[in-house]
Amino acid sequence: MTAETEELQAPGRPPRPLDGFDRRILSALVLDARQSYAEIAQSVGLSAPAVHERVKRLRASGVLKGIHAALDAGAVGKPFLAFVHVDADGWGKSQRMLRLTAFPEVEEMHSVAGDTCVILKVRTASAQAMEHFLSQLYVLPGVRATKSYVVLSTYAERPVQATVTEAWPPVPPPPE
Repeated sequence: MTAETEELQAPGRPPRPLDGFDRRILSALVLDARQSYAEIAQSVGLSAPAVHERVKRLRASGVLKGIHAALDAGAVGKPFLAFVHVDADGWGKSQRMLRLTAFPEVEEMHSVAGDTCVILKVRTASAQAMEHFLSQLYVLPGVRATKSYVVLSTYAERPVQATVTEAWPPVPPPPE
């Protein structure tokens, strides 16, 4: 497949759904993206060239958005984690809201339903740095209030997982 046609798809044809091999490949990459195609192939039960082709297809389809480094927050000077709920006037996908993505402290930003408009995952060096960050929020037009939830301990933090949990509790088969 050439670079010119690598990302082309037949018109009117929906992308192929993920199968078990795709999910296992993605899970292996999430676990350690430095693995070779041969190592992944051995763990998922395919050949290295088949894994390579599937990874190319997953990239081209947008399922595999990138490979990222996982940083230790304390080691880079940002051990203070909080979730900030932002309440604002007429908040939506606006330039005002998108200005928040310019702050390097903002790791995630989610528009939500409920008693707040946006939830931010924010990491700073200290409580004082968080206070400074919050003061910057209030200069944005329309921001009315914030609620901050400071994280004391983190028990699980991970990227999106490709595996799917079966129904829980397991649904018994119908009686015969």
